[in-house]
Amino acid sequence: MTMLHVRIAGLSLDPTSRQPVLLLVPADDEPADDVRRALPIWIGHAEAAAIILALQGVDPPRPMTHDLLKSAIEAAGHVVSRVEITRLQDGTFFAALVLRGEEREVAIDARPSDSVALAVRCGCPVYVARDVFEEAAVEVTEVDEEAEVERFRDFLDHVDPSDFMS
Repeated sequence: MTMLHVRIAGLSLDPTSRQPVLLLVPADDEPADDVRRALPIWIGHAEAAAIILALQGVDPPRPMTHDLLKSAIEAAGHVVSRVEITRLQDGTFFAALVLRGEEREVAIDARPSDSVALAVRCGCPVYVARDVFEEAAVEVTEVDEEAEVERFRDFLDHVDPSDFMS
């Protein structure tokens, strides 16, 4: 499987569903005429907040779930060497956390949103299977990453939990 190294281009809110959307672009991508291809992955609000906190370098007073996972992996003598978004099936993305220990590497099934939140904390690279990127990526105009993070932060500041009740 050929993998493509990606980076976070931004976090946005889908205007229709109000769901956070993680945008991943090739790490070495230079946009032509301010247009590039990005892989949009709809994620949960908690995972989006976890990614934003890590991107901003916020150190919470108590460990959040992804901080706890990072600590547990390290306490077991492993490191997260990379995240791989490996397939797309019926509209759902699948990922793997690739952990490296002294004697071997192991891949653990995970959601892309949790995997990216952990990758940001660990400083490890994120890869997407090239065929998945080709199938699901869309053309986007240049993303103003700071503005998107600010817009999502404003949304989190004003959201009411009752907005998500059915």
